[in-house]
Amino acid sequence: MLEFFSGSPARTAAIAGQIAALIPAPAIVQLTGNLGAGKTTLSKSLIEAWGAGRADEVSSPTFTLIHEHGEPVSVYHIDLYRLETPNEFYSLGLDEIFDSRARVLIEWGEKFAPLLPPERWIIRIEHAGGDARRITVDRP
Repeated sequence: MLEFFSGSPARTAAIAGQIAALIPAPAIVQLTGNLGAGKTTLSKSLIEAWGAGRADEVSSPTFTLIHEHGEPVSVYHIDLYRLETPNEFYSLGLDEIFDSRARVLIEWGEKFAPLLPPERWIIRIEHAGGDARRITVDRP
């Protein structure tokens, strides 16, 4: 397990660059953290570090559930926050995405962890007091 500490969005972006360099394509990446922990900030910076889009153009796919980044698509950004049941998860048809050559970044993946591919990276971001964040990375 790797561990990082951040005290600002700029530091989180720098950490994301370090993490992005570790994760080859294809990969499944589960991003876990409470509301307001900084998942979207981290996601934007990962997507930019992977060269799939500019951070300021990336938004959370909370309502659309899946965003595609890169041309051709090199990152799928998925948000499972609004899903409640395994049937809703399966209705997304993620098997093709999981089998693609892209990186698949999944926010709120812990909600459906048993349904995700077992060989995945897990990034956790959590509050560590004040503006500080603790970011851990578990490799498959």
